[in-house]
Amino acid sequence: MTGERPLDGTDARILLELAGNPRATVSWLAERTGLARNTVQARLAALERRSALTSFERRIDPKALGYPLTTYVTTTVVQRRLDEVAAALEEIPEVLQVLGLSGEVDLLVHVVARDADDLYRIAGRILAIPGVERTNTTLVMRELVDYRVTPLLHRLTGQ
Repeated sequence: MTGERPLDGTDARILLELAGNPRATVSWLAERTGLARNTVQARLAALERRSALTSFERRIDPKALGYPLTTYVTTTVVQRRLDEVAAALEEIPEVLQVLGLSGEVDLLVHVVARDADDLYRIAGRILAIPGVERTNTTLVMRELVDYRVTPLLHRLTGQ
């Protein structure tokens, strides 16, 4: 979204309605927001072009797929091999997300596992990637605040 205008209150109102009703039709969104159907359609198309709407995958709970353990693996890598390490991590199905970090560690790897033995296998696979120097695995015990953006959308709308 670099170089583009930030989302405005109208975009935020549409996104808030979608957050509450992800299967909403354009007509329903137009009625709920008081906007013309064509305006809503154009705004949605612009939001998709700008990647303001992320993947549907974020809504799928890995627990429902048989992966009840969530972990974060901090990973230190040989800098010149960072792209190779990222590509190798992408090949591991249980790796949900990889974030590049500043500071003492280089990557934060979001991993799910079926059980402790599965986690051990996955952690070993990560550690075996050429260019990975060190890892530290942290098990998520409980989610205290779910992923959310609605407070930011409410702020944007002035509510």
